[in-house]
Amino acid sequence: MIGFNSNISAQKTEWFDPARTATTYCNPINIGYNYTTHNHNGIPESRRSSADPVIITYKGDYYLFATNQAGFFWSKDMSDWNFVYGSFQRQPGDDDQCAPAAWVVNDTLFYVGSTWKRDHPIWKTADPKSGRWSRHVNTAMLPTWDPAIFQDDDKKVYMYYGSSGKLPLVGVEVDYKTWLPNGNQADYATLYKATEVEDIQKPYGQIKEVAILDPAKHGWERFGPNNDMEPAPWGNFIEGAWMTKHNGKYYMQYGAPATEFKGYANGVHVGDNPLGPFTYQKHNPMSYKPGGFVIGAGHGNTFADNYGNYWNTGTCKISIKDRFERRIDMFPAGFDKDDVMYSITAYGDFPIVLPTSQRDQTKDASSGWMLLSYKKPVTVSSSEECMEVETHRMDNGGKKVYEKFCYGPENLTDENIQSYWSAKTGNPGEWLQMDLGRQMEINALQINYADHKATQYNKAMDIYYQYKILMSDDTVNWKLVVDKSKNDKDAPHDYVELSKSIKARYIKMENIHNASGLFAISDFRVFGNGLSAKPKAVTSFKVDRNKTDSRNALISWKKQIDATGYHIYYGIAPDKLYNSIMVYGDNSYDFRGLDKGTKYYFTIEAFNENGIGTKNKILEVR
Repeated sequence: MIGFNSNISAQKTEWFDPARTATTYCNPINIGYNYTTHNHNGIPESRRSSADPVIITYKGDYYLFATNQAGFFWSKDMSDWNFVYGSFQRQPGDDDQCAPAAWVVNDTLFYVGSTWKRDHPIWKTADPKSGRWSRHVNTAMLPTWDPAIFQDDDKKVYMYYGSSGKLPLVGVEVDYKTWLPNGNQADYATLYKATEVEDIQKPYGQIKEVAILDPAKHGWERFGPNNDMEPAPWGNFIEGAWMTKHNGKYYMQYGAPATEFKGYANGVHVGDNPLGPFTYQKHNPMSYKPGGFVIGAGHGNTFADNYGNYWNTGTCKISIKDRFERRIDMFPAGFDKDDVMYSITAYGDFPIVLPTSQRDQTKDASSGWMLLSYKKPVTVSSSEECMEVETHRMDNGGKKVYEKFCYGPENLTDENIQSYWSAKTGNPGEWLQMDLGRQMEINALQINYADHKATQYNKAMDIYYQYKILMSDDTVNWKLVVDKSKNDKDAPHDYVELSKSIKARYIKMENIHNASGLFAISDFRVFGNGLSAKPKAVTSFKVDRNKTDSRNALISWKKQIDATGYHIYYGIAPDKLYNSIMVYGDNSYDFRGLDKGTKYYFTIEAFNENGIGTKNKILEVR
C-alpha cells in the first residue's frame, strides 16, 4: 500500500544502504513539495511549489512548516523528512497555510497561518506526529500576513507580521492565552473595520514598526531581476519577519525585495528590546545566494539545532510556470565574536555535512565533495520537441509573454534549475546516461525531477518515484549502485548519499515509475572527487565600484581553462567575508547589492571537480 510514511525506500546494494543514516544533505531540501491546486493563480499547468519555511525543534525532532503543503514535515536529522497530513483549511479557497508561523510555548506546539482578516484559528498540539490539533483560539485577534511568534526569556510573547511593497513590518506583544494584544484594547476597534490591505497594516495602539526597507541606500533591497528596477513597479517588498535573540540582543530578520528574483535574501536589524528600536546591521544581507543551481535565500527563519548550531532557512526560485514556483533551502548560520549574524551560502547547493555536535559553521559544514557533472555529455532514450510556452508574465505593454523551451539532454548538466530534459513519455524504460570523461570517485547524487506535463493537483497518496542507478567504466559491464525500484516515498529532489564511494566513468539512470507527467529532470547532479588537479589561483581580479552609484560594482577576472566556476566572497571586514556569489562560465559579474557608505572587502577563488583553488589577496573597496 502506498502511503506518506512508509518504511520502504530502496533496496540495499554494496554501495547504497537505505537503512544507513545520512551524514550530508543537499539543497533544495528534499521534501514532498505539494502540487498547487487546480488553476492556482489562474494558471492551469500543474506544478509543485512551496516557500516561506519555518523549522523549529520540538521534543528533540525538527518540524518544517511551509506555504500550502496540506500538512507539515518532521525529521530526526534534518535529512529524512516525513510528511504528516494536517490541513488547517475550512474552505477550499482558504490561504491559511500560506507563510505560516509555528512556535513552542512551554510544552505545546502552536500554529497559525496568514490572513488579511480576523478569521483564522490558532491551533495547538502536544503530539504533532499524530496529525491531531485542537483550536487554542477560534479566531486570531489580529489580521496578520507572514506572521512570526517569539517568546522572550521573561515568557512574554510577541507577534511580528507584514508583507508589503509600501509598508513596514510591525510587531506587538500578545497574551498567548487569549491572543489579544497587550495594551489599550480600544485602540484596536478601528483595525477590525479596515477593508484595505494598506489600512490593515497601519500601526494601531501598541503595534510598532520594527523594520522597513531603504533601497536608496541598500542596493540588495532594490526590486528587479538584478536589483535593476527603479522605481519598483509594485514597491520593494519586505516580508518574512522572524525574531532571534542572542547574547541579550534581538535580531529582527526580514526577506526582500521579491520572491521571484535571484537576489531574494534575508536581512536583519538589531535592537535591545523585542519591539525595538532596531538598527540596520552593517553586515547585510544576512543570507544571500544569487548564483548557482539553487538561487535565492529570502523569507525563512533562523533556528538552533539540537547541538546549538544555528541554521537559516530560505526560499529559492524556479519561477518558470509561475513566478511563485519555488523551493526551500537551508544554510549554516551563526553569530561571530562581535555578535554579527551571518549565514554561509558558499557551495550551498553542494552536499553539506549534517551536525553531530556543536561546531564552527564557517568551517565544518562543508563535505568537500565537488560537482562532477557540470556540462558533461548525456545521451538519453528520447527527448520532447521544443515548444512555445506561455510564461505567465506580461511585457511592458501588458501582453502575455511566450518563450521557446527546449527539453534536450544538455539541460541535465547545465546547473540551471529553470531548464530541464524531458523524455517523450513517463514510461518504464526511459533512461539517461552520463559520461564523466574519465573515472572519478562518486560519493553522492541528486536527481531533480521536473513537473513536465504533470496532471497531479494538490496532495495524493500515490505520488512517488522509482528508478535504478547503474555505473560502469566501459558501458558494457554495469554495476547496480542504487536500487529504488521498491520506493514509495515522494522525493522530487532526491538526494542519494552512497554508503561507500565508487569509482566509475559512466552513470545510467533507468526510470521505473514517475510521479506524474513525463519523465523529466532538471539536473542530474553528481558529487565526489575528480581525482586530478585543483584549479590555480585566479588572476586579474578587479572590483570597480561605481562612482556615481556606490550600490553597484563591476567585478571581473581572467577566465581559467582549469576552472568549473568561481566563488566571489565579500564582507564588511577581512575576517567577515560571509557573503558569496557563485559564477559559472564567465569572467565578470554585474553586482548591484552594496550599501552606500559602507567599505567592503572582496576576494575570489576558482573551483573544479577536483577541489577548490587558493583564494586571492583580499581587496579593500571603498
